[in-house]
This record gives sequence, C-alpha cells and structure tokens, in this order.
Amino acid sequence: RLPLLVEVWHKDKMAKDLLLGVARLKLSNVLTAEKSRFLGPSGDQCWRQTYSERIPVVAAHGSSNKIAELYYSMTLEDYNFVKTQHVTVSDSSQNSNIGYQQQPDPSAKPVQASEPGHEPGPRETMEYKAALELEMWKEVQEDLFQDQLKHKELAHMQALAEEWKKRDREREALVKKKVLEYAALEERLQKTLADLEKRERQLANGEVELQRLRRELQDEHDRSLREMQETTRRCTEDSVRQVELEKLKFNQLEQDKFRLQQQLHEAEQKYKLLEKEFHQYKEQQSSKPEIRLQSEINLLTLEKVEFERKLESATKSKLHYKQQWGRALKELARLKQREQENAMARLKKQQQELEHMRLRYLAAEEKEVVKTERQELAEIRNELNRLKLQENKEASDQRAPAVGREAGDHAQQPDEALDNYLTRLIEERDTLLRTGVYTHDDRIISELDKQIRQIMIKRGGQR
Repeated sequence: RLPLLVEVWHKDKMAKDLLLGVARLKLSNVLTAEKSRFLGPSGDQCWRQTYSERIPVVAAHGSSNKIAELYYSMTLEDYNFVKTQHVTVSDSSQNSNIGYQQQPDPSAKPVQASEPGHEPGPRETMEYKAALELEMWKEVQEDLFQDQLKHKELAHMQALAEEWKKRDREREALVKKKVLEYAALEERLQKTLADLEKRERQLANGEVELQRLRRELQDEHDRSLREMQETTRRCTEDSVRQVELEKLKFNQLEQDKFRLQQQLHEAEQKYKLLEKEFHQYKEQQSSKPEIRLQSEINLLTLEKVEFERKLESATKSKLHYKQQWGRALKELARLKQREQENAMARLKKQQQELEHMRLRYLAAEEKEVVKTERQELAEIRNELNRLKLQENKEASDQRAPAVGREAGDHAQQPDEALDNYLTRLIEERDTLLRTGVYTHDDRIISELDKQIRQIMIKRGGQR
C-alpha cells in the first residue's frame, strides 16, 4: 500500500547535497505481471514475475513538475514453501540444562550452608553455555545463509546474464531485421521516387508534345480554313465576274435583238410602204412592166428572211448562254460542297487525334503526388490569373476615359459605309437565290442573312 520512495540527490564536493526530486514506486504492480516458470537451484519448479515501468521524477521543492524519468524493473521469484530448520542443541548441554531445571541438587543447600563464601563464575553457568551455543549456532546458520544467498545470487546473476544475453541477441536480430527492412524499404522508396521522376518527365514531355500537336493542328485548321475561305472567295469572285460577263453578253444580245427587231420592223414598214406604193404605182401606171417591182419585192423578202434568221440565232445564243451560266453555278456549288466536306473530314480527323491524345494524357495522371502537384500548379495559375485580371482591370479603368472620348468621336461619323455594305450583301443574296441553285437552308445564304441582321442591329444601335 505504501509506495517505495526513490530520492534523486545532487552531490557536490564544494557545496551541500541537494535533493532534486522524488519518484514513487508501487511494489504491488509486480503481483499483476505475467508469471513464467524456471528451475531453482535444487531443481524445483519455481515462478518468476517481472514488471518494468517508466515513472516521472517530481521536483521536491516548488511546483510538482516533472524533471526526469526513471526506468525500473522488478522481479519477484517464488520458490514455493520454505523448509523449516529446527535449532539443535547438544545433548550434554540439554541434559545438563534439564537436570539443572528438573532435578535440583538436595545437597546444594547444605553445601551452601557449609560453604557460604564459594559462588560459581558466570561462564560456568548453564545459561551462559546455552546462550554461547545459541550464538555459535546463529553464526553457523548465518554463514550457511550467506553461502546460500551467495549461491542464489550467483544463480540469479547467471540467469539474468543469460536472459540479458538472450534479449540482447534478440534485440540485435530485431535490429538487423529492421535495418534490412529499412534498407529494402529505402531501396523501394528510391526506386519509386525514380519511377515517379521518370513518370513526371514523361508527363512533362507528353504535355509538351500535346501542346505542340495542338498548335500544329490549330495551325493546320487555320490554314485549311483560310484556304477554304480563299477558295470560296475566288470561286465567288469568279462566279460574280462570270455572272457579270453573262449579264453583259445578255444585255448585248438583248440590244442586238432589239436592234434586229427594229430593223425587221423598219423592213416590214418599208416593205408595206413599197407594196402600197407598188399598188399605187401599178394602178397609176399599169402600162409599165412589173418585173422591176417584182424584183424589189423579192429583194425585200430576202432581207426579211435574213433578219428573221439573225433574230433566231440571237435567241438561240441567249438560251445557250443561260444554260452555260446555270452549269457554271452548279459546278461552283458542287466544288464548294466538296471543299466543305473535305474540310469537315480533316477537322473530324484532327478532333479524333486530339481526343486520343487527351485520353493518353488522362491515363497518365493516376498518381496522387502528381495530382497534388497539379493542384499546386492550378493554385499558382489561379493566383497569376487573378493578378492578371487585377492588372487588366486597372488598365481598363485607366483606358476607360480615352475609350469614351474615341467612341464619342466615332459615333459622330456617318454610317454610309454600313449602308453600302448592307446593300451589297442584300444584292448578293438575292442574286444567288434567283439562280435557283441556292435556297434559304444553304450555309452561304444563312451566313449572308446573319451578317445582314448583325449590320441592321448595329445600325439600329448607332441611331
């Protein structure tokens, strides 16, 4: 119940010893430890209980703070029942003692009475002899006990040494095992770090390659789009020039037709007038020959037939030019559709390549460390974007007055250019719709309508 107090002192030759702290050991804890068997010196089976603990050493003066830590180990060994040893006294002393106590000498009184001046010495009494033998027996028993204690201490020390060596070997084996495990773990960790660095380099190379391919695909797409736009523009310009040329030819043919019709009408009028004059002349001068008049009539008839033939040729030429114009527009539409299909196929192929590269890139992002680095990189990018947005906002705030002044200057300019551009777009849309090749569902017509609506909205906003 009462703990064992262990005092910690500071000893100094030049000063007085100082009590530093006190530790309290509960000896009852050893009774709760696990029991283990061992053989005693006599070969008997005994029990041993060992208890170890770390307890704080509390300061003796001032606040009860922990100043140190004491590690102790207690061992309780049970040697079973103790064999009792009886105290043996020599027979002579025992008999003399018994005789002295139980059979008193009847002649003692007379002797004492006869010799009153003679008394025995203190060393010759039975009590002294018994005490002397008892002391000698105690010394012998103490020597035997000391020998047994030394033997037991030697046996315990040997057992403790063997146990210590055994535990030392176990600790060395455990330390060696842990060292090997740590070495293997360190090697595996180095290998994992090397693999991770290699994976990071591969990811960086893959990202650079992906960026390069993306730029190349974007450049290819932009170049294809520019080529398609340039081809469309050239085809449109060629078609417009062809249409204008056909219009000029058609106008020329209309003028020729109108001129020939006028000539035919004039010839018919002249023929009618000559025929009338001929009848008048025939009535007035019936005596003149009619051969000259008949020849003039035949001449005028031939001229009429020639004019009719020229008119029919002009009509056929006009119809032929119309057919050629329609075929040219159809060929233009077919070339435009084929160019759009090729562009869409190239764009789809580029999108598929981008999708494959994205899938490979996503498959490589499976490690948690890389993910953490990506998050840190994203945070840094967000911070940079935030700083850029802040700088752009400050710059826009600084440019706002200047932009307002410029907008006020431009708002005062006339919008004649927009009206001219709108008129030209409407004429182009109507011209393409009149050809019959394009409808309102075609892409070029939709683009023209979209541009027309945007310009009209812009004009309305300016007004």
